[in-house]
Formats: sequence, structure tokens, C-alpha cells
Amino acid sequence: MKMNCIIVDDSTLQRMSVAKLIKNHTSLNLVAEYSNAIEAKNGLKNEKVDLIFLDVEMPIVSGFDLLESLNEPPQVILVTGKAEYAVKAFDYDVTDYLQKPITTERFDSAIKRAMDKFKLVNSSKEDDDHIFVKSNLKKRKVYLNEINWVEALGDYIKLVTDEANIVVLSTMKAFEKELPAERFLRIHKSYIVNLGKVDKFNSKNVEINGKQIPLSRNKKQELAEALSNV
Repeated sequence: MKMNCIIVDDSTLQRMSVAKLIKNHTSLNLVAEYSNAIEAKNGLKNEKVDLIFLDVEMPIVSGFDLLESLNEPPQVILVTGKAEYAVKAFDYDVTDYLQKPITTERFDSAIKRAMDKFKLVNSSKEDDDHIFVKSNLKKRKVYLNEINWVEALGDYIKLVTDEANIVVLSTMKAFEKELPAERFLRIHKSYIVNLGKVDKFNSKNVEINGKQIPLSRNKKQELAEALSNV
């Protein structure tokens, strides 16, 4: 699980410095850099951003002005050379405040705080995600984060969870369309796995909760790429 982030700073050197820290951190994905707040606001309309590294002092539109203009801002880590902005920063509900020059230790601490908030928000969203399936002539609510894998059974499919196996009248192809592609992957003609449940895999099998599930040879690379984004 990575956070998509942007840098907003009018200093080229400071953007380079923060970008280097971001690229060296396994939990971050840098999607864009902006030299002013106006460009950043326009960019936020087109990019999915989880975290902004935001300079306070910028010409024309300051970092605080940008925050006030956003209806639903993502997490923000303010970056500035002046300590007096620290108190004002938390009036804007920012995640953290970094004073230049930024040390790796202090940067990592700020990212841990941001990542904890990110995981909390996303886990609550996943808890709410569900689908309704028809099993034994009844509609049944199934939470997506409870599905370990889906297995083909002739004209039926079996949803395997920790609590139960749910048999549903459906084809794999039809049911695959019901699942979010960023969280589930068909790894074999007879199996779809929940990427968040995969413990390990090799060239032939995927392991979930100690169970071995066959992996098609031509799906290994796709699985590796999908897991790197989870």
C-alpha cells in the first residue's frame, strides 16, 4: 500500500531535496511536482493524491491560502524554514510539520504518522465495501475484505472466507466483473484471489492462510506487479 504524493514548493532545490526523500521511501509514490499553488490546485483535479508536501511561503498564493481553497484536501505535511508557522499549521489539521533542512529521521517519522492515518481511513472504507450474492435462494451480503479467494465449481463458484464457503450460481467471468480489479486478480482459469490475503507465491502456487492455490504460468508477472501496488 503506497500513498500518492505531490510536492508544492517554489524552490527548485527544495523540490529536489524532498523528491529524493520520497523516492527513497517504500511507502510513497511521487506523482507530480508543482512550483506554485495555482498549478497544484489544477493538478489536484486530475491526480489521485493522498499526501501533499506543501511549502508555506510562496509568492502570490501561500501554502495556507491553498489549503483554505480546497474543499476536501488530502493529508498535508507542511514544509518551511520558519518555526513560527508550527502553531498555525495545526489550525489547518495538517498531519505534520517539517522544518528545513529536513533530516531523514524526521521525514520518516512524519511519513509513519501519515501512513497510520492512511491505513486507518482505507481499512474503514474496505470494511464498508460489500456485494450481494444469491446463495441457497437467498440474497447474502458479503464483505470484500473477508473473501480469501474465489473458486470455480462447474456452473457455480465458491467464495472462500475464514468463516464459511459460500456457493453461488455464477460463472467466473461474470463474477470477476463484480470485484474491484485493484484488489482481486484472476490467477488461474478456476481461481480469483484477494491480493490483500496473499502470503507468498512461487512459479506454480499462491499461498493464502496455509492453502496452496494453483497459479497459471502466464499470470506470475501480472500477480507480482499487482502485489507491488497493494
